[in-house]
Amino acid sequence: MHKKILLFSALALLCFNVSAQKQKFDVQGKAGARGIMPENTIEGMLKALDLGVTTLEMDAVISKDKMVVLSQEPYFNNEISLQPNGKPISLKDQKKFNIYKMDYEEVKKFDVGSKVHDRFPGQMKFKAYKPLLSETIDAVEAYVKEHKLARPVYSIETKTIKNGDNEFHPEPAEFVDLIMEIINAKKLAKRVIIESFDMRTLQYLHEKYPKVQTSLLIDEKEPFETYIEKLGFKPTIYSPYSVLVGKGLVDRCHAMGIKIIPWTVNTVKEVKYFKDLGVDGIITDYPNIMGQLDK
Repeated sequence: MHKKILLFSALALLCFNVSAQKQKFDVQGKAGARGIMPENTIEGMLKALDLGVTTLEMDAVISKDKMVVLSQEPYFNNEISLQPNGKPISLKDQKKFNIYKMDYEEVKKFDVGSKVHDRFPGQMKFKAYKPLLSETIDAVEAYVKEHKLARPVYSIETKTIKNGDNEFHPEPAEFVDLIMEIINAKKLAKRVIIESFDMRTLQYLHEKYPKVQTSLLIDEKEPFETYIEKLGFKPTIYSPYSVLVGKGLVDRCHAMGIKIIPWTVNTVKEVKYFKDLGVDGIITDYPNIMGQLDK
């Protein structure tokens, strides 16, 4: 009898550990669920929650009146944007529609949900606007409470462009402070990751807000150790372009106590491959594929 109890306890512990490991795998919905919904919209974020993401990945820019706005670029991308009069925006002219030169009330008049996206033709289409970070958080928190869903982590990318300081966005310190003012007001610092390709953002964050999680985004093939040395501290997460990830990189990250979460992983085959490598999560345009893993 005693042996049976021990066996049962061991099995229960094994099941618990397996369950815990599953829960630890971080599924991040890129800009919400960009493959199936307009990117960086409240509707897209709520859809991602319905699909079971653990982290809502989103992109932040700053308007002229210092509002934190969700947007993949600090201007209106021609692929997704229609002017307030309904006219399209050309590739040549898109940077003229600079969000940092517009007050938010003007930003909100552009439609970023109706135009068919050439790279994501399966997106649901409807009229949508670029929301504020603050209203997005409010909508998400209300939604998870109403539907009894797990509260997500928010991974917020500071969208800077080369030589764009004071032209397309503020300098890193002001950029980070504007985001953190909202995060702290909503008491969400423990559920936030600040991610960036721009090391200056993360370096300032690490100095001023050392308890906030950081994610270094990588899109070029340089040694992992070189990036960490340049950054000057160990980020919470190392987040490289998926083609740069192999078992050796996963092991080196883990040896330093750093999580590794590649982007952008968009097929069931890729998800299985990276899970087998031992990554800590994925960023995906299609969080709906996670439901197909066991099929």
